[in-house]
Amino acid sequence: MTAAADSATTITSAADGARVDVTTPSLYLNGAPHERFAEMRERPGLTWHPYETSGFWAVTRHADVKEASKRAKEFSSGLGHTNLWDLEPDALEARRSIIDTDPPDHTRLRRLVSKAFTPRNIRQWENLTREITEELLDDYLASGGGDWVEMVAAPLPIRVILAILGVPAEDADFLVELSNHLVEGTGEGPSLPPDAYGNTTDLRLLPFGSPASHALYEYGENLGAKRRDDPRDDMVTMLIQASEDGDRLSHDEYRNFFHVLVFAGNETTRTAITHGAMAFADCPDQWQRILADETLLESGVEEVLRWATPVLHMRRTAATDTELSGTAISAGDKVVMWYVSANRDEAVFDDPFVFDVGRQDNPHFAFGGGGPHFCLGAFLARMEISVLVSEMRKRSMVLERRGEAVHAPSNFVHGVLSVEMGASRG
Repeated sequence: MTAAADSATTITSAADGARVDVTTPSLYLNGAPHERFAEMRERPGLTWHPYETSGFWAVTRHADVKEASKRAKEFSSGLGHTNLWDLEPDALEARRSIIDTDPPDHTRLRRLVSKAFTPRNIRQWENLTREITEELLDDYLASGGGDWVEMVAAPLPIRVILAILGVPAEDADFLVELSNHLVEGTGEGPSLPPDAYGNTTDLRLLPFGSPASHALYEYGENLGAKRRDDPRDDMVTMLIQASEDGDRLSHDEYRNFFHVLVFAGNETTRTAITHGAMAFADCPDQWQRILADETLLESGVEEVLRWATPVLHMRRTAATDTELSGTAISAGDKVVMWYVSANRDEAVFDDPFVFDVGRQDNPHFAFGGGGPHFCLGAFLARMEISVLVSEMRKRSMVLERRGEAVHAPSNFVHGVLSVEMGASRG
């Protein structure tokens, strides 16, 4: 990190003047900076964290994240959206998705689409998920291992979500490419020129400030048009036809929802699968416990989710003067909930830095802190990870690290770009 960057990211706590920074993307090149979050958890109240021209209140303890998540009227998702940075009013509206709305709009959108995400509807995709998983794991074992991300973690969730959406399987690589470029929008700089993929929209109006969002919008719009003329048994058709008392998704609501589904349904589950595989390789005793005891599958999946924490944070904006954890918060202040910190809170989790597949008390925040914005795709993610772990167990599959993971320089997604591992039957 350059001296200029170091100076720009020097953080002063309002409580005690101690320096701490958790937003510089390069800090995440070796994984999450857990020691920095631990410092903030130990301080009374919230920590003021300067960022750009202002700053935000860092919410790092489990209890405080849970409380802020439930107080949706006071801590708004819609006022300033959920990214760290501020946006102009026109950009706020152009980018607005279900994640960036408050009731009653959020309630309306969730009601329109929630039927597509019921456990019953998601469960019908379990057999397909298992078929894809079997294919990927058998190929990985036949190769003796390789890049786990490229060969298993990336293709599994994207192939599943695309099948659910109704996207042709041959387009999977293209949409993984777009998703990778979106992650760059939370890092240290994009690799794409502004006009990539034929984009002519001002980047500040696009999610993640990326021309890849234009491409994803365009793809979703084209697929939606096809489903209007030729309905299928898929989720895009369900979104196009979604209706409640005559109400339907608007053009912008549909395309933003498609964007969220592809990114969240791919990137976050891929991240969880990768961190889980690395944990099983690094903690072989825990994998042996699962091999020996099938009843640990469920708790093991939950521990993978806690350990991975795919989305590191979400921002809220105070709608009124209020208080949290004994800290006075003014209307308009940014409040950022750090799930990655809450999931290592010593006050809630025994030995939080130990990967324990038998952990019974595990109220993790892998899907947000609760409240109205609890992740719609939580059941789908759990199903995919459960199928993967169970199929690995059936094969008595043992993973071994062959090199260091290449982490994404992102303060938003706990991403891993690649990790080489060996694979054999134990």
